[in-house]
Amino acid sequence: MQRRTGISGGITTRRSLGITLALTSAILFSTAGIFTKSVAADALSVIFWRGIFGGVAGLTLLFITRRFWHELAAMRGVGWVLALINPSGTIAFISSFKLTSVANVTLVWSTVPILGGFIGWVWFGERVSLAFFASCLLVFIGVFFLFGADIASLDLASGSLVGSLLAFWMTLMMALLMAVYRRYPDAPTTMPGVMASLMLMIIALIWTRPLAIAPAEIGILAGFGVIFYAASLTIAIGSKYIAPGEAGLLSVVETPSAILLALLILHEVPGVNTLIGGSIILAAVLFHHMHTHTRRR
Repeated sequence: MQRRTGISGGITTRRSLGITLALTSAILFSTAGIFTKSVAADALSVIFWRGIFGGVAGLTLLFITRRFWHELAAMRGVGWVLALINPSGTIAFISSFKLTSVANVTLVWSTVPILGGFIGWVWFGERVSLAFFASCLLVFIGVFFLFGADIASLDLASGSLVGSLLAFWMTLMMALLMAVYRRYPDAPTTMPGVMASLMLMIIALIWTRPLAIAPAEIGILAGFGVIFYAASLTIAIGSKYIAPGEAGLLSVVETPSAILLALLILHEVPGVNTLIGGSIILAAVLFHHMHTHTRRR
């Protein structure tokens, strides 16, 4: 009986760590719109400088922990799959902020639990509780409520529709990333991000002139690179200990956080629908946490 309790306690501890890391990642990710919209540089220039400082942060971590050669050797098939998933999602993510509002991007992103849960069900055959479906339904209602009033204004001419579609692609890539780490928990967590940063830097150098931006903006993007890398690393590690759908559901905390930051720093004033939709999404996360805690007591 003691052995069983010890195993249960270990599982609970790992799950708690996964939850903490997923929430930390969500809060860090919520700053992306602020960094991206605080500079005049184009999306690929932002990606270039974010990649430099994020890549340096990753390499520094690898050398400090003496895991550089270990993670490089562990890349193999799944490591390179992770490295290839990352760039397309990142390009879509940064570009979407340049084309539409922070609220639009984060609200599209909040659908990640639905995508994550679907991937977990199809790929892993995981059983999903009714409470999880109820939480996802609340998330969907919140997103639909907010977009319902604004859908008529989304058109290709304004670029807002393209921005929202890019945000959806980013969301799909993140849900897939979570699923891969859940399926292969021993996959490297740092080296794929470093390799992805290198690939993005090469793409940026080919298609734009990132070295021509103002020095002051480089400083802003340095902070963005380190914070974004920390966000990617925490979700990569956290996804090893919780199901893809749950990781995605916890990540929607980013939505109200990003909207609040956009209000305080960028002065993007959310409408009534934004406030109501964000409240419903946050309620879904809280409901999920309460149900899970009660069930495991």
